[in-house]
Amino acid sequence: MSKDKNIRSMHNLQDPKDEGFEPLESLDPDKIEDFEGLLTAMGRTSFGGRNLGDALEVTSEMIQDPDCFVVGTFSGAMTVAKMGSLICNMIDRGWINAVVSTGALMAHGFIESMGMKHYRYEPERMDDRELFSRGFNRVYDTLEPEKNFCEAEKVIYRIMSEVDRGETLSSELICRRIGKHLSENFSGPGILKSAYEKGVPVYIPAFTDSELALDIATHIMQDHPDALREQDAHNFFFQFNPFLDVFSYTQNICSCAKTGIFTIGGGVPRNWAQQVSPFLEIASQRLEREFPLRRFQYGVRICPEPVHWGGLSGCTYGEGVSWGKFVPPEQGGRFAEVMADATLVWPLLFKAVEQRLGK
Repeated sequence: MSKDKNIRSMHNLQDPKDEGFEPLESLDPDKIEDFEGLLTAMGRTSFGGRNLGDALEVTSEMIQDPDCFVVGTFSGAMTVAKMGSLICNMIDRGWINAVVSTGALMAHGFIESMGMKHYRYEPERMDDRELFSRGFNRVYDTLEPEKNFCEAEKVIYRIMSEVDRGETLSSELICRRIGKHLSENFSGPGILKSAYEKGVPVYIPAFTDSELALDIATHIMQDHPDALREQDAHNFFFQFNPFLDVFSYTQNICSCAKTGIFTIGGGVPRNWAQQVSPFLEIASQRLEREFPLRRFQYGVRICPEPVHWGGLSGCTYGEGVSWGKFVPPEQGGRFAEVMADATLVWPLLFKAVEQRLGK
């Protein structure tokens, strides 16, 4: 027998049982009766299926942990993609305790909660230039009629007309006002409506990057027609302070012993929600005060963007550990990452968690 160390000895092959390795199982469709059974079985397979099965385990544990404050972060055109009801249901069932999202996602959801529709894009008979001239905005394979925005603008104007002069607002406070109006005036479901009724704060870190903000800006210009020239914010009938969001969110995170994050996509919502950990650490060091350090103990992410592009949306939880944002797995951190289109796997995960929790 060769003594070359690059050749394995037949006498040194280990039994996987002795190593404590977990065996995989072939997925048997005849043994699957519901969504929970499907994802549980997928968790015993490989590749993306196993990741989705892991997401079921982590999401269920995170939601059922009474000491855990769960943050839901949502980006991408999920309301245009008709996934808004999933967010509403997660709020209504108490699965998430705070929402961080994009203004666009909330704007499209706001329109949907007013009873207006989105429509199917048919590339074989629709031209983008013609769509523009006829008042239809395209989001990938879906159309948002400009008329929808016009109707939404009227509602935003009514909401903002009730703001006291000199009041200071944040995205959370504006979302709460919109949710209150929806709750009192519209019967259909809506993300901001559910959030208001359940007392769940909604934060939009890049608020001015949204149709909602443009509506508010034009409302400001009604009162201040020279705003584009003078830009004298001191004269505006209300002030906007994004740091109110930062402090409100941080207070909520510090209110519980554990934190978890459920992420669809990535972008600003994901990073803004995660930066609370470095913020508390920086404040403790530089201000020489003892602030409670918080790192996410649970994390579930559904996003198709790969790591090697170097973008935040592809950033793994392991990478987040290096920034002090997540509890390392060896210290109890539990994470699941599914690289897939959320419209394909999020509904499956939701139904599986629903069946597991029995509600």
